[in-house]
Amino acid sequence: MILETIVVGVLETNCYVLGCERTRQAIVIDPGDDPSDILEVLGRQGLSVERLVGTHAHFDHLLAVRPLQDATGAPFYLSSADRPLLQTQRRTAILWIGRDPGEPPEVHGDIAPDVALAVGDLMLEVRSAPGHSPGGVILVDHESRRAFTGDTVFAGSIGRADLPGGNLEVLLESIRSQILTLPDDYVLLPGHGPSSTVLRERTSNPFLTTPSPPRRRW
Repeated sequence: MILETIVVGVLETNCYVLGCERTRQAIVIDPGDDPSDILEVLGRQGLSVERLVGTHAHFDHLLAVRPLQDATGAPFYLSSADRPLLQTQRRTAILWIGRDPGEPPEVHGDIAPDVALAVGDLMLEVRSAPGHSPGGVILVDHESRRAFTGDTVFAGSIGRADLPGGNLEVLLESIRSQILTLPDDYVLLPGHGPSSTVLRERTSNPFLTTPSPPRRRW
């Protein structure tokens, strides 16, 4: 299995290229910006994109979707609960980074907990994890014992819940029920910052272990 992490955009979003070594097919998770960098990785690895996937619909995770659609013809998948956020992408990108990204990408299909994402020999379990956004998801690769957590949880932190559609109590419940229920050794690959493990976050994340946690970054 092939995995490359590309840090993209002004907000330094982690974009993940996950490829099947046998079929050379790939899933691109959270293509947040810098489409040429993503295409370079795909070309260097000899991968064809079968799915573009967003863990949620905030602009910093999706700005490269439309350019990648134009370049590869790959379909884009997103939770139906987050589709309304796409309509705010243009306005929020201008506000946050001073850039007009144009019209939001076309969504070709929903991702939901009852439908696994499969490409080649890759199989990702979809777990619903609202709280940072209404339709946030995490994607679990059980074979490689890792989870792509989007902005639900970070190394030593959690996602913001003060953006439109966010809810702190819901976010914390999502972390407890969908992430901390995974085995302790599973690696957590977040939407920003370094990786972690379930055990590390369960035992040392101040947002999960103390009543007065520090301020969140994302």
